[in-house]
Amino acid sequence: MVEGSGDRDWSDDLALIRQAAREAGEIALGFFGNAPEVWWKNEGRSPVSAADFAANDRLQSILLKARPDYGWLSEETDDDSARLKADTVFVIDPIDGTRAFIAREKTWCVSVAVVHKGAPVAGVLFAPALEEEFTAVLGGTAFKNAQPISVAPERPGELRQIAVAEDMLVRFPKGVRETLQRIRHVPSLAYRLAMVADGRIDGTVVKRNSHDWDLAAADLILACAGGRLTDLDGNRLVYNRADVKHGVLCGASEHVLESLVAALTSG
Repeated sequence: MVEGSGDRDWSDDLALIRQAAREAGEIALGFFGNAPEVWWKNEGRSPVSAADFAANDRLQSILLKARPDYGWLSEETDDDSARLKADTVFVIDPIDGTRAFIAREKTWCVSVAVVHKGAPVAGVLFAPALEEEFTAVLGGTAFKNAQPISVAPERPGELRQIAVAEDMLVRFPKGVRETLQRIRHVPSLAYRLAMVADGRIDGTVVKRNSHDWDLAAADLILACAGGRLTDLDGNRLVYNRADVKHGVLCGASEHVLESLVAALTSG
């Protein structure tokens, strides 16, 4: 439980970010498949489109008007260190999976989280091209399109479906690799974690240098679905720090997580 948040009802914040995510998603959907203008950031390694900026603007307008005392952290907004003094912060990725979006692939989503004292307390992932919405609030159930979801149960004798890059897969000992089946690459990290939450896959390994905005909403959704996202020491993530990047992470159901972490750290 997040310190200082156990006696607080975050459902109003969830309702707020759901509405904002839907409006931003509809704006982004208007650009989808219509060749929006694209720029490259981070020395040409990361694309951003006109749709990202338009969705970000709508989110910022709605959310900060409703909660002017909250901090703001978004992939598409210049960072403001004032957020570090705020107990509660919006953590935003207006389009998670921009590469997929540009390539006219449907696996992208609007990611919106409310983070209180370093931990997510309300989260929404809205994937308008797929007509899917994932939601969760601290202490509650995770939902997909208003239906409860949970991580996959243990399936003895079956291969575990894992989303992992090939160069990470080779870090697993041979005996462990033989128990895993690598799934096709999912360009949106947030959506990949949602796939763990709704039981389509058993887990994922996240390469280093993911950011708060990729993770915060999906982290809470996964936790409320019975899973966990941790670093390789088994620690939960802390959000809204000065450095918003993270190291190698694992997200999975409880019965899979321990074995993934152990395998990655065995060498």
